[in-house]
Amino acid sequence: MGTKTKTQSATREGGHVLEMQRRRLLLAYTEVLAEHGWQDASVDRICKRAGVSRRTFYDLFLDREGCFLAAFELGLERIAAHVVPAYMSKGEWQKRVRVALTTLLELFDQEPPLARMCVVETLKGGPAVLERRWTVVQALVTAIDEGRTREDKAKGHTGSGESKGSGPPPLTAEGAVGGVLSVIHTRLRESGADPLLPLVNPLMSMIVHPYLGSAAAARELAHPAPAFAPKQNGRVSAHVQDPFKDLPIRITFRTARVLAVMGAQPGSSNREIGDAAGVTDQGQISKLLRRLERSGLASNTGEGHPKGEPNAWTLTQRGRAIQHTIDPPVA
Repeated sequence: MGTKTKTQSATREGGHVLEMQRRRLLLAYTEVLAEHGWQDASVDRICKRAGVSRRTFYDLFLDREGCFLAAFELGLERIAAHVVPAYMSKGEWQKRVRVALTTLLELFDQEPPLARMCVVETLKGGPAVLERRWTVVQALVTAIDEGRTREDKAKGHTGSGESKGSGPPPLTAEGAVGGVLSVIHTRLRESGADPLLPLVNPLMSMIVHPYLGSAAAARELAHPAPAFAPKQNGRVSAHVQDPFKDLPIRITFRTARVLAVMGAQPGSSNREIGDAAGVTDQGQISKLLRRLERSGLASNTGEGHPKGEPNAWTLTQRGRAIQHTIDPPVA
């Protein structure tokens, strides 16, 4: 391998390691925020949780506020990936709002640290965090304000004294979004809070009432209640929050490439994984795959060499979570 090629490879590996460390810090910050609140989410606590040095923290972020903003952005990306498609689905406005709200509350129940960061702790952030939060709230207001454009918005509206076709004022959407966030905020601050998903019906009733009237609000309230995840030991079962936490193996650039291959090509053999990941020594790839299996990141679904069949490797749930977090290129 030439000097130039070696330098490029080292630069790429170094950059990818930094990105992995950055993701670990953001996940750790989200958890520390949920456990200790913004005031006590110190850099030392974040670094200790992430297993990353203070020097690396300050190589990646100017200060704690910068890390907060980046963690918030990462959380918003995850929320948008679930909620935006739900809202953009076909159907009437109130049905799309219900699907989106249900999706959001389900996600918050599954990932309480994400919910607390986005709804509670961002109110304590600095100017940059508060500004980003404001843009998110405005996007929600725009989505709710679509209720004013409905041709049948006055149907079933009783007791308001308004004539048919006279919709609620523009500030109504701001009030609805503020009310929903306030209710969620209150529940998240309560010790041992119940799941959020059962709030779907009353929140939907509150949202649609100004736009579609009391009859529609009553229908939302009487809507079949969505099922929510059962509690375990008094808490809602959740996804792995930080898949790197207490991980018994160090994720290097080569390890990340092997995980990426298994994620893209589940069921691959040792040789296929090694070729795709650039690990030509079959002894090395076999050793690495066994370490990933012992660490709970990979599973061999094949018979293996003792029975004369090739290995077939797939990622476990934790392995997929890590691979999704670092997401390195395969080619």
